[in-house]
Amino acid sequence: MLKIGLTGGIGSGKTHIANILADQGASVIDTDMVAHQLTAPHGLAMPAIIEKFGQHMVAADGSLDRARMRQHVFADPAHRHMLESILHPMITEEVSQKAEQAQGIYIVLVVPLLVETRRWLDRVDRVCVVDCDSITQIERVKHRSGLNQEEIESILLAQATRAERLAVADDIINNTSQTDHGMLTKQVLELHRQWCNLVNYD
Repeated sequence: MLKIGLTGGIGSGKTHIANILADQGASVIDTDMVAHQLTAPHGLAMPAIIEKFGQHMVAADGSLDRARMRQHVFADPAHRHMLESILHPMITEEVSQKAEQAQGIYIVLVVPLLVETRRWLDRVDRVCVVDCDSITQIERVKHRSGLNQEEIESILLAQATRAERLAVADDIINNTSQTDHGMLTKQVLELHRQWCNLVNYD
């Protein structure tokens, strides 16, 4: 089955685009959602996280304290890599299982860190980058999350640059502040049509 790797920086609009594609019949597998499942109360990743980072990284309900962990790992790249070494193999295994069971026209793997880790590049047939300028990203994330400017900028610094993403793109969706809803939907539906043609879906 055709596999599309959908990626883009924080606040670029990946989730909205993935939802449009799901409505058109694609099977969407979001690695962030898988990560949330792994770090939920009694999640498979929690014992290893507690062992490496300590009980203080656990919220009252037994899930990962995401705000505390985010501040911790973005302040120290070594700790970020440690967390990734726990989560990424588990995410890969879970996503692979979901992909084997997928029944859609094609598969969309939503991978925010596709370019950064590069571990997904050989698992997808095409890379679709949601392109967005950093100013727009910051404003969107502020609006939806309540993170401050410094926190958002630290996340952006840890992610691939706009140029690095575009360098690996087979397809590009423009979603800057100048892109209205109609323009965005038109771009997504056109790519959907192209991908359907690739799988000879009628």
